[in-house]
Amino acid sequence: MSRWGGRAKGRELERRAALAGEASADAAVAMEAATAQELADAGLGAMAEGEDGPPGTPPTAPPDLTAAAFFDVDNTMMMGASIFHFARGLAARKFFSTSDLAGFAWQQFKFRVGGRENSEDVKASREQGLSFVAGRTVEEMVAIGEEIYDELMADKIWSGTQALAQMHLDAGQRVWLVTATPVELAAIIARRLGLTGALGTVVESEDGAYTGRLVGDLLHGRAKAHAVRALAAREGLNLRRCTAYSDSHNDVPMLSVVGTAVAVNPDTALRDTARARQWEIRDFRTGRKAAKIGVPSVLGAGAVAGAVAAGMAYRKRTA
Repeated sequence: MSRWGGRAKGRELERRAALAGEASADAAVAMEAATAQELADAGLGAMAEGEDGPPGTPPTAPPDLTAAAFFDVDNTMMMGASIFHFARGLAARKFFSTSDLAGFAWQQFKFRVGGRENSEDVKASREQGLSFVAGRTVEEMVAIGEEIYDELMADKIWSGTQALAQMHLDAGQRVWLVTATPVELAAIIARRLGLTGALGTVVESEDGAYTGRLVGDLLHGRAKAHAVRALAAREGLNLRRCTAYSDSHNDVPMLSVVGTAVAVNPDTALRDTARARQWEIRDFRTGRKAAKIGVPSVLGAGAVAGAVAAGMAYRKRTA
């Protein structure tokens, strides 16, 4: 390929990554709004806005409107690849054959043993999975996703990473998952963990049914960085006050757009990068490396002060 051809390909990949990021941010905002409406309809709107809950419950922190946390899913929040667990559930429901599942298993094996994602492997496995849901309704797949989460994913959550997410929530910050997994499945994981929402790959749908095509590209690599930037613009976030967590060197673009980057269960390349850039490292794969969760090390005094200031501004705006 000529130099000019390489540049053209690079521009096209960047365009598709940006499109994927924008689509993911739009989906995340829409899902967050729908959840807020559901809470309001259930009479829980005040609690969602940071007010105290029923008598006897701990008071919640005022909302910190300009800071947030972003968590990768596969091997960061969850052991292994979420899409593989989903594929196992679909195979059990006869969506495809055991030989098809073997392909997913091989990709999962390489991921778990090698400790790194290969972008081409990720793309092949995700697109293979998408082909199996083409023609299925979004409603049907969400219902199945709920079942599969309970059966195969709930016990795969890293408790240490979940504690980090809860730390941000307790400080009044919003928390989003950021993953190449289809956004509907990512949203299920986020909802079950009590998080704000999720940025994920957007699969095109028409009349409530999947076409099997992606909007833009997979939310992977640079696309995740685009999604975080796009969501920050829509939500009024100050990225310098935000934190991102991942296990993979492929997520360095996302980790680099926020003020605080944390390597969780990092692959070798990310561990080296984290050390070079003086990013914090948390490893929950063994008790030997698991660090004690503490507010000062990740949130910092500035973030806590910002949460108070944001809460005051919020009360003034809504008074």
